[in-house]
Amino acid sequence: MTGPTPAAVVQTALQPATGQLTVRDAVIDLMRRFGMTSVFANPGSTELPLFRDFPSDFRYVLGLQEATVVGMADGFAQATRNAAFVNLHSSAGVGNAMGNIFTAHKNRTPLVITAGQQARSILPFEPFLASAQATELPKPYVKWSIEPARAEDVPLAIARAYYVAMMPPRGPVLVSVPVDDWDRAAEAVPSRIVSNEIRPQPEVLAKIADALDAAERPVFVVGGAVDRDDAFDEIVALAEAHNARVFTAPMTGRCAFPEDHRLFAGFLPAMREKIVGLLGGHDLILAIGAPAFAYHVEGAGPHVPAGATLCQLTEDPDTAAWTPVGIAAVGSIRLGLLDLLARPPRRTRPAPALRVAPPRAEPTPLMSVAYLLQTLAELKQPDHIVVEESPSARSVMQQYLPMTRSESFYTMDSGGLGYSMPAAVGVALGKPGRRIIGLIGDGSSMYSIQALWSAAQAKLPITYVIINNRRYAALQDFAPVFGFAPTDVVQGTDLPDIDFPSLARGMGVPGARVSDPAELRDALVRALASDGPTLLEVVVA
Repeated sequence: MTGPTPAAVVQTALQPATGQLTVRDAVIDLMRRFGMTSVFANPGSTELPLFRDFPSDFRYVLGLQEATVVGMADGFAQATRNAAFVNLHSSAGVGNAMGNIFTAHKNRTPLVITAGQQARSILPFEPFLASAQATELPKPYVKWSIEPARAEDVPLAIARAYYVAMMPPRGPVLVSVPVDDWDRAAEAVPSRIVSNEIRPQPEVLAKIADALDAAERPVFVVGGAVDRDDAFDEIVALAEAHNARVFTAPMTGRCAFPEDHRLFAGFLPAMREKIVGLLGGHDLILAIGAPAFAYHVEGAGPHVPAGATLCQLTEDPDTAAWTPVGIAAVGSIRLGLLDLLARPPRRTRPAPALRVAPPRAEPTPLMSVAYLLQTLAELKQPDHIVVEESPSARSVMQQYLPMTRSESFYTMDSGGLGYSMPAAVGVALGKPGRRIIGLIGDGSSMYSIQALWSAAQAKLPITYVIINNRRYAALQDFAPVFGFAPTDVVQGTDLPDIDFPSLARGMGVPGARVSDPAELRDALVRALASDGPTLLEVVVA
């Protein structure tokens, strides 16, 4: 059930059918040609006609809440590198899904979202379950939205939606479809080939290459678009060719560079002054597949160190436009890197200093997050995939659980919770046979806990590790930035008395709890060997 190759979308012609084609027939044919035969959905009355006589070669993936539906589709689309098909219920369903639609927008994930609408004949009378402004509801976090003027225009609208979703920078789109459209007569959509890659302007790339050649101490800042654009090997080759240190950009949702590589320098925080401090001493900063830079708190001063030149290769023209200084080339990350690699380096540079390894974590009566993640790193196999959403543990994860391969790590670029529990389901469906490790905070898990049921129904090899510190730790840790004293109470951030193994078992997933460091390794071994999904709650300090 994989989709088309990234280079182009190639369609085969619709086979002649007996009788008149309906809108449903034409759309099902399109979905098959686009490789969108997995439908991620939560059903409602206005969507039911689409699923009458559901094709045997299609798969319906049910989510128990709309945010869960979109999260699963996002993980699947990223894992397959093709747009995923999502079906939501009218305005209420789209509203429930908006948090993860926002995340899909930030993740640059191609999703074709269809939303039900009431019958056209009663729309003037504000009927129950109608979406009064269906195309406006998901904005500005969809690339394009439409409610076709005529029923027979629905197939063409969905074809256009697919092409828009797959154009760089990729992202979600929405088509609102009145319930009575599906059985109306329609024509097949002609086969087309549509390019979905754009090569960066050669003259601008040449300026970046000149700056790279002239630099004595270059540094790369890499982001998730490197992995999204299948450019992992190319970024490694370019860094090695220039002996450039490599940082991962703030808030990056994919592994963009092997974190055990000799040139890897670590992770930039989302704070202007700290970014400038860490990049100090470099005369060229080349941001590749990442904004330059993503900030989380207000800052002051320059955006780059004194004496440094900023260059950028991005797939997003908006990012290029708002970047405050420097040179920006817009286009495919992979094609841009290939063009830069075609020009041999004109100088030899000494290798930069190696990143200092963290101290080994030791077991303590109250288990540390570092000890948990260090143990997990020792047990994790190279082909395992981590889907993470534990904001307070992320900095520890970056020290003790290195990601070393392309497509080995997924999280949200948005900062919105409720993504990774269902995204793990989508990644597992898109990477059949691979072990998925869902590394989720206790607070994060409760935003889309329904994903456990979908994982159980599909019998997916997902090991959910719930890091339970009984609080929204990221908020408590962040409170001093906004004037809280260490002894101040941060309202609404304590989460006592949640029984995660019981929640899991109630949705058909075996669950267990561990708090003793001496029992951790065996508990993880059992959880990682499960045939289907399992949940391990790890109580940490």
